[in-house]
Amino acid sequence: MYSLTSTRPWYLGIVTPPLAVATTLAALLTLSPTASAAPAPGATTAATAPEASWDAEAAESAESVGATGVAEAVAAPADTVDSPAVLARAVHFKGAAFDTCQAPPLTTMKAWRSSSYGGVGVYFAGRGRGCPNQHHLSRSWLASVHGMGWRVLPIFVGSQSPCVRSAAKQKVRMSSGSAAQGRSEGRQAAEAAGKLGIHPGSALYLDMEAYDANNAGCARTTLAFVRAWNREVRGQGYLPGFYSSAASGVRHMEQARRAGQSDLPSVMWFARWGSGPSLNGEPSLHADAWRPHRRIHQYAGNVTETHGGRRLVVDRNTVDAPVARLQP
Repeated sequence: MYSLTSTRPWYLGIVTPPLAVATTLAALLTLSPTASAAPAPGATTAATAPEASWDAEAAESAESVGATGVAEAVAAPADTVDSPAVLARAVHFKGAAFDTCQAPPLTTMKAWRSSSYGGVGVYFAGRGRGCPNQHHLSRSWLASVHGMGWRVLPIFVGSQSPCVRSAAKQKVRMSSGSAAQGRSEGRQAAEAAGKLGIHPGSALYLDMEAYDANNAGCARTTLAFVRAWNREVRGQGYLPGFYSSAASGVRHMEQARRAGQSDLPSVMWFARWGSGPSLNGEPSLHADAWRPHRRIHQYAGNVTETHGGRRLVVDRNTVDAPVARLQP
């Protein structure tokens, strides 16, 4: 994510379905092969930010980007985890998005409409935020940017893994009772979203910064937190998303998915810098995991850009995923 010290097909990617469902889905796949996701638009390439050390093995080909993304309602089939009613309310965005620590003033958001970005990541709640005092973020701010045509990705930065690598996040590490903590913070996320006018059916993204997923005890504690957070957020009518580095948290979630673990994220936001904007070919994820319309790729970070005379330091993302629903 933005430097916070200065960030399944529908039926795949979560749990293994029962045999009867799997048989039906196999028949459907035979009739209608999965289409490859189209590349999302991005900003004009500037100097790429240095690749984070935890993504040093990144190797994904860059691909060209197209026109500005479009948001649309998604009438998705029933999922093995997410409520069909929630999925029916979800709003899908496909295009380029940026995230930045502090929600920009409305004048900047208006100026940036001249860019190729169509989405913005907003750090709306959580005790682990690098910018806890959001000077502009409010219910009216969200309504205004939505009226300008922006699509919003709500990001919750809560308690971090016990083996989080960032020195700045050591003070917000989760406790040994991580499941209870995850449930409590999931409730906080849903309540904070509701107060800001982010309606049920929206995706809420849990930001879990890079951690040592090879530490078995730490990995168990972290997964318990994430699963509890997901259950609570789902129970409140939202879609739980997950952001982390491709080489740590994302790889960990993929391992849990392959092991048949339940209560995993509905959407995967993976960070792998310097690898091009593609949503496909991520080595930490199976090709069919969290597809379609369930992936975000943060492919560059801490990049300075100017649009309409307004400068920001941002992370760049390619999105094909649910976003905030800001209308009832």
